[in-house]
Amino acid sequence: MLDKIFIELCRIPYLEKKLWHAFYQYLAGHYRAVDWTFMNYGLDDGSSQLELDAIDEPNRACIQLYNSVAGAVPLSGLDVLEVGSGRGGGASFIFRYLKPASLTGVDLSEEAVCFCQKLHRIGGLSFQAGDAEQLPFEKNAFDAVINIESSHCYPHISLFFNEVARVLRPGGHFLYADFRDRKQIDSWRRTLRASGLAIVAETDITVSVVRALDAESERKAALIDREVPKIFHSSLLDFAAVRGSKMYRAFCTGSLAYISFVAKKERPDR
Repeated sequence: MLDKIFIELCRIPYLEKKLWHAFYQYLAGHYRAVDWTFMNYGLDDGSSQLELDAIDEPNRACIQLYNSVAGAVPLSGLDVLEVGSGRGGGASFIFRYLKPASLTGVDLSEEAVCFCQKLHRIGGLSFQAGDAEQLPFEKNAFDAVINIESSHCYPHISLFFNEVARVLRPGGHFLYADFRDRKQIDSWRRTLRASGLAIVAETDITVSVVRALDAESERKAALIDREVPKIFHSSLLDFAAVRGSKMYRAFCTGSLAYISFVAKKERPDR
């Protein structure tokens, strides 16, 4: 029942951002487990040879999604921005493994930013609060912008894409992955192109995401059962897309598609 009410309220444009902000504030403020640093669905393409340190191995599925998206272009020595950095696991992985010169994580939730600042203390890696539709950075500030499984929460996706184009340096890349109703993909793609960014690559990774969801389903369900009040179980199980949930079924039937993009800023006039 709560999940249905939340979804209906999120269809009201002026409430959507406030509700998502409140939801992520609640998660970050109430669930401070340091071993929960990823919130993405993960990826398992059946062929990854990614070598991970033992401390990162429990998050392999989530890390493989980050590696697939952020690793699409070399990031070594670059200035990188992650929009929607959440609990910081992805930003930490990118910084430690892909070796950018700097990585800034920005998130709408001040609680999540505070969590990241306390947990991920690495020189060159920083976190700050900010709105994806009005990024708090000068134009041409970054060589790459990363956004993974976050933009479906943004009420005005065109504003976000325009902001990505603004803060990217000419020649910089937008490394991006999220899910949409399959009927919306053409419109989604057109909106991305309208920002002035050129789509270099587009990959439907839905099957690989479902494979990761299958592998992680029992662990996620156990975590929710242990940590979350029962009144929220139904909503959180669907949010996590555990096996049998509405989100999981939508991915399996193909009505929801998970797409990865590589886009490039080719013009210097933004």
